[in-house]
Amino acid sequence: MDNITAHFVRMVAAINMPSRLQEPIPTTIEGLAAILCCTPRNVKFILRKLEEQAFIEWQPGRGRGHTSQLTFLRSVEEVLEDSFQDLISKGKIKDAIELIGNVEVNEALKERLLTLLNKQMGFRSEAETTSGLDVLRITRNRHMEKLDPALVYTAFESYLLGHICSTLVSYDAASRTFLPGLAHMWEANTEHTRYTFYLRKGVRFHHGRSMTSRDVKETLQRLTNLKSPALYHYRDIAAVELEGDHRIRFELHRPNLFFLHLFSCIHMSIVPFDVDFAHGAVGTGPYQLTDLNEDVLVLTAFDYYYGIRPLLDRVEIWYLPELGTNERQYQLPDVNQENLPPNECYNNSIDYPALGCRYILFNFRKKGVHHHVAFRQVLRILYNQVALVRELGGNRITPADSLLPWNSSQREWAEPSFEQIKDLLRECGYEGESITIAFMAKKEEQEEAKWLQTRGALVGLRIELHPLTEYNQEIIQNNADLLIAEEVLEDDWQWGMINYFRNESNSLFFLLLDSQRALLYRELEHFSQLPREERGELLNKAEEVLRDNYWMLHGCHINKRAQLNQSLFGLHAGSFGFLDISKLWIKTGLQKDNTPN
Repeated sequence: MDNITAHFVRMVAAINMPSRLQEPIPTTIEGLAAILCCTPRNVKFILRKLEEQAFIEWQPGRGRGHTSQLTFLRSVEEVLEDSFQDLISKGKIKDAIELIGNVEVNEALKERLLTLLNKQMGFRSEAETTSGLDVLRITRNRHMEKLDPALVYTAFESYLLGHICSTLVSYDAASRTFLPGLAHMWEANTEHTRYTFYLRKGVRFHHGRSMTSRDVKETLQRLTNLKSPALYHYRDIAAVELEGDHRIRFELHRPNLFFLHLFSCIHMSIVPFDVDFAHGAVGTGPYQLTDLNEDVLVLTAFDYYYGIRPLLDRVEIWYLPELGTNERQYQLPDVNQENLPPNECYNNSIDYPALGCRYILFNFRKKGVHHHVAFRQVLRILYNQVALVRELGGNRITPADSLLPWNSSQREWAEPSFEQIKDLLRECGYEGESITIAFMAKKEEQEEAKWLQTRGALVGLRIELHPLTEYNQEIIQNNADLLIAEEVLEDDWQWGMINYFRNESNSLFFLLLDSQRALLYRELEHFSQLPREERGELLNKAEEVLRDNYWMLHGCHINKRAQLNQSLFGLHAGSFGFLDISKLWIKTGLQKDNTPN
């Protein structure tokens, strides 16, 4: 808020409690100087400004030190709401967000301001050029992780990098085939030990230079230099040969039928060898990163993109810290359907069942009763998938027994009674000690943790809750016996599954013991040498290891939902189920429906 508004709020808090409007209050210049921490001369200046804005009436006393009369004409809520409206009308989103977090903003006012902010989010056409700029604003309830393809491990950051960077090929889940990307063609020998890619000419990076085969080679080398958690997948590569600026050949130690998947994943997004990522990601994608700070991430359409230029000119993703109750991964504004053209239908939300599920992992790096299989069986009974979906509902759509919904759908579900728990607790030697469960402090995870705590209390199991404001491996390893986690897979589900099992940045890797991982990895040793169907069978066997040993307790499959503006067209789900921003466009004739009154 501006200084004058801040002075007004401070004065009200000090001398107008409870609130008394239109009622003169006796005070002095000296008293106000103490409240505002300024000189009497500055107090008179502030009072004059407040009178000009019709916040107060001021009747000075006669003579030095005499009592004056101060009348408040407006409430703090009115002033703060007007100040907020002024900020968002000027596009000062950061200042508006800070105002919502002000200590003087009560919950009722906060909800009203959040509603106004929500209307300001979404789609706008700005008259900065003769044709106007189409802008999408999204809110986010957590800070961005590092945007680096070599190191990324979260779904939303991977999704954003997919708009900033490009890969040599892309996987089409519908046809189960690969499509050209930065490479317009590729070929492999009959033994699948040599792959050659032919690169497009004239592809530009966001910093202006044209892409060459050296960038591809250095992108792969960068995974090694940075010790990427995905480096394991590229272990079969024996040599990389540059055959000119637009052709590159990979020689392998052994046959690899999965090789193209490795060059369509986000980790092998081609980046320029001559750019330091310390200042942000640079790629060849449809959007370039133009700003990234603690408040906002800004993507701008790249006019020299080798494909079809995006129709949205700018995308802003604003960090909105713990101010609302909405726990979606990203949020577009709620809209009403009132002033829509007749005989036309617009959806204001899109649902997409996500590949993957929510689940519980045990922390085998920490000593405790959970190392006993009987205790883990107790948790399996308590964390029953059918009861979880039935009693908590929400975005929990079906019980899960696998990361893959089609595998879970083949299971015949039963809901075991608690009768056998007493014997299992006796078998594992449980003596009433507290069991700590960690989870991200989000709505769904918190619901499940409390639900499990309540069910545990029914059988004498003491569960303590440990909410996490950030994902910290060391804190989890040292403090938690269990972890509620969630995995969302890419459309290329075989890549998503093998990357989940082998990626060294995820919770599965750092909570299992070396001996447990070795058992899991033995199942997957020949994964890349097998054809598609046999790879699927191997992934199922790996899941069986986790399930049969009760190392992982599957919970539920999840439905994702994004709220959409009715002027939005070009809906297309991208990786991880998020909307493909590069295909969205705005029907500007409906913009008036989104403008705050």
